[in-house]
Amino acid sequence: MAKRGVEEVVVVALEEKGGAMAVVVEEKEQKEQKENEKEEEEAHPYAFHVSGPRNVAKPNWRDLINSSWKDTNYKRSVIACFIQAVYLLELDRQENRTVETALAPKWWMTFKYKLTQTLIDERDGSIFGAVLEWDQSAALADFVLIRPSGAPKAILVLRGTLLKGPTIRRDIEDDLRFLAWESLKGSVRFKGALEALRTVAERYGSSNVCIAGHSLGAGFALQVGKALAKDGIYVDAHLFNPPSISIAMSLRNIGEKAGFAWKRLKSMLPSSSEPQADCDEEIKDNSLKSWLGNIYGDKASMGLKQWVPHLYVNNSDYICCHYTDPEGKTEENEANKENPGPTNGQVAAKLFVMSKGKQKFLEAHGLEQWWSDDLDLQLAINKSKLISRQLKSLYSLPASQVTKRPR
Repeated sequence: MAKRGVEEVVVVALEEKGGAMAVVVEEKEQKEQKENEKEEEEAHPYAFHVSGPRNVAKPNWRDLINSSWKDTNYKRSVIACFIQAVYLLELDRQENRTVETALAPKWWMTFKYKLTQTLIDERDGSIFGAVLEWDQSAALADFVLIRPSGAPKAILVLRGTLLKGPTIRRDIEDDLRFLAWESLKGSVRFKGALEALRTVAERYGSSNVCIAGHSLGAGFALQVGKALAKDGIYVDAHLFNPPSISIAMSLRNIGEKAGFAWKRLKSMLPSSSEPQADCDEEIKDNSLKSWLGNIYGDKASMGLKQWVPHLYVNNSDYICCHYTDPEGKTEENEANKENPGPTNGQVAAKLFVMSKGKQKFLEAHGLEQWWSDDLDLQLAINKSKLISRQLKSLYSLPASQVTKRPR
């Protein structure tokens, strides 16, 4: 009996030991799984340390003496990284990534920013934009006592078309909206972005706020920034590969060429007294508009003087390359000589052009090129026909001011 009791104790002890070993094995498997997930994250092509910029330093105490944000190359690279973060926010959502495995945070945390708001398309629940704000607590950990000069307190970043998953339908829908009408104001994303930008501009002041976007997101950023500029709120804007082609623009160009050709033809025909009277009337009308322009000119051009967006285009990218087309002689330009827009050294926009020769479309339209080390940009000094047209309403005389006689 005593022997049997000893055997039972030994069996129980072995069972307990086996259970403990099972727990140890389970914990080891969980640890290995986490390590595998971490390795997979680190090897992911969109991980910050894999595809992010190589020579862009994170903020440190030296920025208190000489801010890196004053360097245009640094500023462009970091803002492009912020836009990449929005693409990854949506990818993280689609792939159900956890806080530990998410790819997006590294793209803003490295530069001491934090996510304060995500912009969600109510039609499909996708993330199309985000508001990032300066993270003072994270900066203090690296002895950055104050925000570096030139670094925005808040930045609204908007992604472009994502050809993956459930968001592709709504992205293409807005692409087609721009293609047909050269306007995005009818989209729910325009309304959401406008409200978000207005909110942060009122909170921090427009001089401390920035808006940026890539591709379709750049189209939204341009039109949202322009809408605020009309209300006297001028924010820094950085637009990467903004769309420049639309059916409306093509039809307008055809109409301009036809109208200019018809005007040239009429000038070659014999004149009569009746057309001469019409011409005299046109001269009087132009004189009146010119006189009104002298009165309202400063006010009408105020928006353009204070809002100068930065555009980054690649000549090999057929989506944005039309921004490099110089402003030519058209009927519209001839008719608007009395209200010509940017003059006397004014700049409609800062257009940065990159040309590496012939490139594949995906490379030329990609976002990664804008933080690459071998980037060679040139600031275009010619007048862009497309920029002048898109920003025309900021410096054109309102119709009410032209038709209403001043007292």
